Amino acid sequence: MAERVAVIGAGQMGNGIAHVFAQSGFDVAMVDVSPSALERGKATIASNLDRQIKKGTLQAAEKEAILGRVATEQSLEAIRGAALVVEAATENRDLKFRIFTDIDAMADAGAILATNTSSISITEIAARTKRPENVIGMHFMNPVPVMQLVEVIRGLATSNETTQRVLALSKAVGKTPVEVQDYPGFVANRILMPMINEAIYCFMEGVGSAESIDTVMKLGMNHPMGPLALADLIGLDTCLAILEVLHDGLGDPKYRPCPLLRKYVAAGWLGRKSKRGFFAY
Repeated sequence: MAERVAVIGAGQMGNGIAHVFAQSGFDVAMVDVSPSALERGKATIASNLDRQIKKGTLQAAEKEAILGRVATEQSLEAIRGAALVVEAATENRDLKFRIFTDIDAMADAGAILATNTSSISITEIAARTKRPENVIGMHFMNPVPVMQLVEVIRGLATSNETTQRVLALSKAVGKTPVEVQDYPGFVANRILMPMINEAIYCFMEGVGSAESIDTVMKLGMNHPMGPLALADLIGLDTCLAILEVLHDGLGDPKYRPCPLLRKYVAAGWLGRKSKRGFFAY
């Protein structure tokens, strides 16, 4: 098993991934170009550990040891020696392609290069490297420390060995991995995003208020959170990006992003992170 893991990106997904690996005994290098993002990421891990202690799922004495296993680094040099590199940068094709070209040149020969993309083609990302057989999708769910699922996505060239190792690593950090194939949106977002999009159409057309729509799904379908509140949590810009990947990649008009979603994103109403989305925060 890998002893050392590198995570590229210290945002909400990156720090969550670093958290679960460190909690499971791995040494983690959390890499981000921004010192303030690294500081915030480390602080988020600390406060999430405090939450686990309060819930009784973690011993208070373990907190410092877990934090001690997360090194914050600004240079990609830090990925040397890692058996697994997980990229968790913003959901942007060109950015991910650039990062994979860079990490391919820097990572150890046998290292697995994983991406936490929620919709971008693993096959296309892998084609930017000289080791497509070692490239795979590891799509963690948000919030990472709490959510059980990891979608493990095989690109066209991903080897069986890479897939088996990533399935085993996912289990080693207490997650339930599900193997899926590389199609736009994979499984999770191919099903989730049209539901969120349809909820936005209902809101735009005045079928119900945001509260009404979310209450119907919570009480009627037993969802823990309504689709509009969930969209605000994910980030409306991320929802739009995923719907565009589905629409472009599958060519089916049923994935067309709702015009109101485009308008909110254009206005900078991105959900919780901007304090304003379908709800105010």
